[in-house]
Amino acid sequence: MESEETDAAETMIWEIAGDDAGARIDKFLADAIKDAAVSRSQIQDWIRDGHVTVNSLRVKPNAKLAAGSVVAVDMPDAAPIEAEPENIPLVVVYEDADVIVIDKPRGLVVHPAPGHASGTVVNALLYHCRDLSGINGNLRPGIVHRIDKDTSGLLMAAKNDLAHGSLAQQLKDHSVTRRYTALVYGNVPHDRGTIDAPIGRDSGDRKLFTVTEKGSKRAVTHFTVVERFGDYTLVELQLETGRTHQIRVHMKYIGHTIVGDPFYGGRSGRTLGMAGQALHAGILGFDHPRTGERLSFEAPLPADMEHALYMLRTR
Repeated sequence: MESEETDAAETMIWEIAGDDAGARIDKFLADAIKDAAVSRSQIQDWIRDGHVTVNSLRVKPNAKLAAGSVVAVDMPDAAPIEAEPENIPLVVVYEDADVIVIDKPRGLVVHPAPGHASGTVVNALLYHCRDLSGINGNLRPGIVHRIDKDTSGLLMAAKNDLAHGSLAQQLKDHSVTRRYTALVYGNVPHDRGTIDAPIGRDSGDRKLFTVTEKGSKRAVTHFTVVERFGDYTLVELQLETGRTHQIRVHMKYIGHTIVGDPFYGGRSGRTLGMAGQALHAGILGFDHPRTGERLSFEAPLPADMEHALYMLRTR
């Protein structure tokens, strides 16, 4: 498969290679379009509406592709989404005229996306702050980094463009301290270690990620064992890079998935009283974008995670 973007960014073109011959066009495009927000059913609608052609001809969603065929997609304009302020409670750890640091609860999405336009950290910040940097546009104002919906803990946001630029550069330079605490399955044998394994989208499920050499980016996670419980281990993890789902993918890769992880763990943490995933962004440090002062913050573990550790220590 070979692909290119035309001068018009709204059109994408692929020439079908032998490996993709015989594939259904809707399945092929679902795998080829690198945007998790675009579903297979949405692609089928595009095909029916004439936004997709094969050799300049309209086709049906179940059409099979032949080697050498040229597939073109005229990407329809997305319906504009603009984040609106919402009165959602926030736990503010620190705030000044430039930055705000919050302790995000598990289950709260960081920013709006197609199909999920409200009830996010961004909506809450717009209500609380009203002044956020505009570098990331209407959907992600102030957001310089993310933590997963299923992860709790510290998140920083920029209240103006000067702060945004500084924090983004610190992330790029790996000078931001980001430490997580996780309870994982199994007995991690090494007291400390580094996982240096590239991460890319999972070809079997485009919503997930995996360690792969294909279409991947370098990902590095450092870990230290804090406490062992035989069939569980408490670890502290420090990110060197910040790939989507990085810790969850890396822990699965070394055979120690996170307790309660709904996508990469495969097992519930209910036996330990966990209401969700046992991954918490507990320590965050960065240089203040205006003063240069080093700021460091720590957020306590969620109550159910503390309870799980109590159960393991007293059993």
